[in-house]
Amino acid sequence: MNMITKVLLAAVAYLCSFLGQAQQFDGGIATYQTKTTVDMNGWGGRQMSEQMKKQIAERMKSRLEKTYTLAFNKDESIYEEVEKLEAPGQGGGMRFMGGGFSQGGIYKNIGDNLYARENDLMGKAFLVKDSLNKLDWKLEKESKMIGQYAAFKATAIRKIEPNAFTAMRRRRNAENDSTAVAKEPTEETITAWYTPQIPVSQGPDEYWGLPGLILEVNAGRTVILCTKIVINPKEGLEIDQPDKGKEISRKDYEAVVAEKTKEMAERFSNGRGGPGGRRN
Repeated sequence: MNMITKVLLAAVAYLCSFLGQAQQFDGGIATYQTKTTVDMNGWGGRQMSEQMKKQIAERMKSRLEKTYTLAFNKDESIYEEVEKLEAPGQGGGMRFMGGGFSQGGIYKNIGDNLYARENDLMGKAFLVKDSLNKLDWKLEKESKMIGQYAAFKATAIRKIEPNAFTAMRRRRNAENDSTAVAKEPTEETITAWYTPQIPVSQGPDEYWGLPGLILEVNAGRTVILCTKIVINPKEGLEIDQPDKGKEISRKDYEAVVAEKTKEMAERFSNGRGGPGGRRN
């Protein structure tokens, strides 16, 4: 019996069992581990020694490897980072010109085509509210087992939309290499693995829209992998729509972040401030 046959049999068996208990399905909680690698050369790393790159990568590890939970039902989900204790000296959140930058959980309502997230920027609360980002998924023939779940492959092409941070990186690249900006890709392939055994169109982060819960995503330098699923948990399934902060669209919020990033870059270039704010 080959792998594809095993995966299909597992999916059919579980689906039959699931359908038999469909009336009891209230939702579930999935745990995901994420890992992101950084292109050190893209941040002026060409001038760094390999030892320095290694030291920086090790310091950034806690920020690039995180754990999240996705509480979900048929229509709604909330994707939140699992808080953990910071090592001494690390501090929490991103320092931004003497202020703070933090993001709340990602709320998705598929029935209402609604995305919502509470963000804090330099002490000001924003409620980013917009329609869901939708990918044009292509269902592939490949399959594999992820834990006890039969997973099937799907791919989508996504444009790489420039933001304040990528713009800053491009400026750095241009200073070091006049051809660097031209070499940067303008789109990327998203690869996802979903399981029909849990027939909800939900997924981690902003990903959704497949005929089953998304268990794994590979996007650029980021990998998101589901490590645990609890169906109909006794507690923890509350899915509350974010409602605090000044309501703003994605586009307008990105403009605010871009402006603050520009101010931060100017302060750094003028030598009048750093990650902790102005120096006296």
